[in-house]
Amino acid sequence: MTAAGQQLGWSPDEMMAVASARALADATTCFVGIGLPSTAANLARRTTNPGLVLIYESGTIGAKPQVLPLSIGDGELADTADAVVPVPEIFNYWLQAGRCDVGFLGAAQVDRFGNINTTLIGRDGQPDLRLPGAGGAPEIAAHAGKVLITVRHSVRVFVERLGFVTSVGFGRGDGDRERLGMRGAGPTQVLTDLGVLEPDPATSELTLTACHPGVTVEQVREATGWPLKFADDVATTPAPTAEELAVLRELQERTREAHRAGS
Repeated sequence: MTAAGQQLGWSPDEMMAVASARALADATTCFVGIGLPSTAANLARRTTNPGLVLIYESGTIGAKPQVLPLSIGDGELADTADAVVPVPEIFNYWLQAGRCDVGFLGAAQVDRFGNINTTLIGRDGQPDLRLPGAGGAPEIAAHAGKVLITVRHSVRVFVERLGFVTSVGFGRGDGDRERLGMRGAGPTQVLTDLGVLEPDPATSELTLTACHPGVTVEQVREATGWPLKFADDVATTPAPTAEELAVLRELQERTREAHRAGS
């Protein structure tokens, strides 16, 4: 926990969730990944954006889960959704047709151009560790109006070279999205427990634009596996408010209680 977090009573993960939820303030529809993205999206629906429509890969539209889902197949999503449709409709009608403002993804690894690996850790295609795989993430990365990524910041995650490119961000950074016919804008923000990175308009390389309270630029650079560039004026993320923390903690506690009761 940072010094600021200790003083104000919040953790880096809480700061990350709050910053990620705020990034959804202007969205209408969000195609949500499980894990950290789902926490942020459900927090956003309770704070910055009550009208946000959450779409999950399993076919649920307008899900309003009372507890955080364990997977896209969690019954809580179907029970609280406005509609449940076939998976092909989710992808063909909603995502590929451009009806999802935001795709919110997690990652096992991210490179300097916002490409994501969730397939394997290893060299030259030889796995040392197999990861959960792609799911719908490559389609989300390609077709959502824009993509947000949330992940904890470390040199093991922010790497110079991915062991496998599961979902394309900006490819090699030289117009690859356009050449590949990807209609979405790609990753516009990467929100971590240390700060916020955004693509440079000229090169598409991820650049540090904000640090969370108590975090320095040098700390972020040390936690990044390539020579990280940073904005001329790196901002400081506003700290979580008491209301944001209370809502987040209530949601997480309700989730823990539900999972304990069900185990």
